[in-house]
Amino acid sequence: MSFLTADARSGTGSTRIRHPRPRAQVPQNPALSSVWGWVWPLLIAAIGGVLRMLRLDHPRELVFDETYYVKDAHSVAHHGVELKWAEDANDKFAAGDFSALSGDPSYVVHPPLGKWMLGAGQLLFDGGANPFGWRFAAALIGTLTIVIIARIAIRMFGSVWLGVAAALLLAADGQHFVHSRTGLLDIFVMFFVLIAFWLLLIDRDDARRKILQRTAGLLGAEAGVGKQHSAGPKSWFMPASFGPSLGLRPWRLAGGIALGLACGVKWNGLYALAVFGIMIVLWDVANRRAAGVSRPWLAALGKDSVPAFMSLVPVAGIVYLLCWTGWILSPKGWDRGWAADNSGWWDFLPDWLVSLAHYHYTAYNFHVGLDKPHTYMSNPWGWTVQWRPTSFYYRSYGPGEHGCAVDKCSAAILAVGNPVVWGLGTAALVVVLLAWVLRRDWRAGAVLAGLAAVWLPWFNYQHRTIFTFYTIVMVPFIVLALVYALGIVWGRATGGTAVQDAAAQSLRARRLAVAVILAAAVLVFAFYYPIWTGATIPYDSWRMRMLNPTWI
Repeated sequence: MSFLTADARSGTGSTRIRHPRPRAQVPQNPALSSVWGWVWPLLIAAIGGVLRMLRLDHPRELVFDETYYVKDAHSVAHHGVELKWAEDANDKFAAGDFSALSGDPSYVVHPPLGKWMLGAGQLLFDGGANPFGWRFAAALIGTLTIVIIARIAIRMFGSVWLGVAAALLLAADGQHFVHSRTGLLDIFVMFFVLIAFWLLLIDRDDARRKILQRTAGLLGAEAGVGKQHSAGPKSWFMPASFGPSLGLRPWRLAGGIALGLACGVKWNGLYALAVFGIMIVLWDVANRRAAGVSRPWLAALGKDSVPAFMSLVPVAGIVYLLCWTGWILSPKGWDRGWAADNSGWWDFLPDWLVSLAHYHYTAYNFHVGLDKPHTYMSNPWGWTVQWRPTSFYYRSYGPGEHGCAVDKCSAAILAVGNPVVWGLGTAALVVVLLAWVLRRDWRAGAVLAGLAAVWLPWFNYQHRTIFTFYTIVMVPFIVLALVYALGIVWGRATGGTAVQDAAAQSLRARRLAVAVILAAAVLVFAFYYPIWTGATIPYDSWRMRMLNPTWI
């Protein structure tokens, strides 16, 4: 059904009917309601979860940046803020001795939420004395995201099998697997960004359904007006020009909460907030265009942009501040008393807010000035091909040590992605980019927006000490890009005529190719499993797994 707008021609009293673009149909996605759309992802997540939890307490020592975040998590869980540890605290901490924790504030440069989450795992398992508890929250979140990515893929691509492919590829990825077994913060950023992306997708579909249904009512109302009155210059302001208002959008509000939580783990969540804010306004324009609204850009800017901003930015800001509750309420937090010791124009503001602002100022200066060389620092140009992965843990053993039965053994945890996922995923990005440029496929645009939010900002900090393990936040969008390309290969089933039978034979071959790719990802996961878990293996076996000399 099209919108009808009356346009009176002066001197005749007749009415000219203008037919704008046709309205789209209310979208249907039967795959979302299929029970298999839950059963298969949950089954893959269960297997992935077991693998992530298996020997999670190994190594029984702090690895890589766990030396900061796991110890800070213990302090936050027990004291509400990060307190300073003695220089030799690691061995004592690993032995369950927390006497190296002082009562003095510690200067940390990341918000507290991720440490609260790690700390919750410690409280569940011996109060921090068990290495399993150090990493439990990360393993749980990693397992949950396997289900989430499947549901996102089913919603975007309308296929249970493509959802299964997304779950399998994420579960088999090395970056995701290693971060799920390590007490770092970045997997929590990934989790909340992915949650926000999912919620905003649901909002997009919900808004599209509502606007397509409600425009039918506006059509009838305006058709009646067109029969009775000459619209004249006022027709520009008629409801069909803009379409209906959509009222409260709870999914979008929930997306704002998730983005605030992402920022509460690390500040790079702020880039997702900015990019997703632009993305949802573009979706609103597309929804109104699909409904036949004659001025979709003006309509989206007038009716959707302000509510979109209010649903995301202020909500995320409030949630972010709530993440600092422990610091606000404790007198022991770093810089907590800065406002009391420094008078200025800000004296009318709450002291905690002024002190927190100063704390953020110093932390920002630290981040942008961090350029000290590091063995495993990398450049974002090489991230999609995992050019310089980060070694989290490496030990060399001789005969008889830690189960070594040869002359020399290695035990390593290398944060490197599955070569099948990242190799083909990088190629798939070209397909996705072309699909967006040539076809304006909103799904391709959504994947690119997600990747842009979590990858492109790092190019502004190429001079900084940054690492490939940050790509954990990119993993879901690399997977979605690969699934998008696999979906093109997967195709749609046909049958009946001889021509269609030939097409069906080709279809079977293409689907077999998709199955081979998925099987290859699983086999490569099994091959790299020892160097993702710190298992003791012969040195030659470890060396064989170093696909690129830059991995060493």
